[in-house]
Amino acid sequence: MNILILGSGGREHTFAWKISQSPLCKNLFVAPGNSGTAAIAKNVNIGVTDFPAIKNLVLEEQIEMVVVGPEDPLVQGVHDYFLNDDAIKHVKVIGPQKVSAELEGSKEFAKEFLYRHNIPTAAYESFTKETVEKGYQFLETLKAPYVLKADGLAAGKGVVILNDLEEAKSELKSMLVDAKFGQASTKVVIEEFLDGIELSCFVLTDGKNYKILPTAKDYKRIGEGDTGLNTGGMGAVSPVPFATDEFLSKIEERIVKPTINGFKKDNLPYVGFVFIGLIKVGDDPKVIEYNVRMGDPETEVVLPRLKNDFVEILLAMANGTLKDINIEIDERAATTIMLVSGGYPEAYEKGKEITGIDTIEGSIAFHAGADLKDGKVVTTGGRVMAITSYGANYQEAIKKSYQNIDKLHFDKMNYRKDIGFDL
Repeated sequence: MNILILGSGGREHTFAWKISQSPLCKNLFVAPGNSGTAAIAKNVNIGVTDFPAIKNLVLEEQIEMVVVGPEDPLVQGVHDYFLNDDAIKHVKVIGPQKVSAELEGSKEFAKEFLYRHNIPTAAYESFTKETVEKGYQFLETLKAPYVLKADGLAAGKGVVILNDLEEAKSELKSMLVDAKFGQASTKVVIEEFLDGIELSCFVLTDGKNYKILPTAKDYKRIGEGDTGLNTGGMGAVSPVPFATDEFLSKIEERIVKPTINGFKKDNLPYVGFVFIGLIKVGDDPKVIEYNVRMGDPETEVVLPRLKNDFVEILLAMANGTLKDINIEIDERAATTIMLVSGGYPEAYEKGKEITGIDTIEGSIAFHAGADLKDGKVVTTGGRVMAITSYGANYQEAIKKSYQNIDKLHFDKMNYRKDIGFDL
């Protein structure tokens, strides 16, 4: 079958890498794609939210399945767009419909869902510009640190954690009154701080049945020892060493099952990936957030450990037959280290030539913010490339990734040298 992937990051290159291995995939397209996808698929220069152009491509190339990478098109209703158009409604779309994508599109919607279905999470309240004074009062009832979350999509940067009460009040004002995150922070969720270690759980669902993929842990902060500004992710490890069988069973019983049952009870049509951001508090898992797509850079360690034909799984999700699939996982650990542009996550320069890619041995380079220009691979984004390796354990895999990073170069290249430090 002909398949289209929407997106241009490391997650989408990983999807393309895995889908291209399937005998069920005839022609593979990525819109807009990057230098990594260009080597294994046909890139088409279309934006992920340009639905009319996506429709034209689907009809022109007789595409039968669309796999949605990022959250924006899902929150804007790409799945609904297909369902509501007779010319393309037969196309299988992997990714939830708009009403379900609100689980990521609105922090408040997600919190209400969690509370309604008795899924363990932090206590919270939400506020707008009009109720900012009440927000100050609510902050006074909490103990530091204070967690403020922009309600809408803020590209992974809308969460602020502060230790000082006055600073938290000032940040709340800047988010609500001064629109620090634009539309995304017209409403802000304030919640209690949960102290523990984070991990991610990935679930596949056809709306009725579910399968759980391997857990992963990503590293969000730019600096060693988890310091500095939040990024879209600087590296990831799978499996998570501290996630014992007993702990995984708690995740499934207390979080995954009530989530999937919640979709059914609330009539939330959901075919796609559920990314559950978790925190281990003591010996118990609690939900920090839902995302309605695969994580990045976690995809770069989770999919390489999946032994199944990925297209077979995607078809089962679209056809409602996921219960017939037996997920097979590679026993080896996988780790990925993200190479980023100097200055990221603040201002950085683009267009830097990346050299050494062809000298990598025993690792996979998943391209993210990189593209082809005059035959050369150059940087186009903040997170440039994820170097993924396998190992008997995460230490061995990390060592291999760092050995290969030594062969790569671009001007002002930066990366964390301590991925896995806290395990």
